[in-house]
Amino acid sequence: MDNFTPVTPIQLQIRKIIFENYNTADEKFTNDEIFEKIKQNGDLDPSWIIDDIESYFHEICNSGLARNIAQNFTTIWLKLFDPLKKYHCTACNSDVYIGESEKQICPNPSCRASI
Repeated sequence: MDNFTPVTPIQLQIRKIIFENYNTADEKFTNDEIFEKIKQNGDLDPSWIIDDIESYFHEICNSGLARNIAQNFTTIWLKLFDPLKKYHCTACNSDVYIGESEKQICPNPSCRASI
């Protein structure tokens, strides 16, 4: 990875895509599906591969948002613990998406304010 900085942090992009496409506790989705949508949106260094954003998926599992239900090579299948809700963080002026059972803290890495 080089010094590319996305306009919207990858963490927020992932959460928005999950909110818009997979926001039920019953639906499973993969990191590959999310990665393809991020690439389509264009706010990602074009040289990045799925391995470059693997840590972000581990982060959403560690936060209590989702759980890893299976893995095969670089593909990770995930399920939400509970649906995401949309909030507006007044500290960083971003729309953020947080799971009901997660700590109510802004997922923007440059903010982390209480919601």
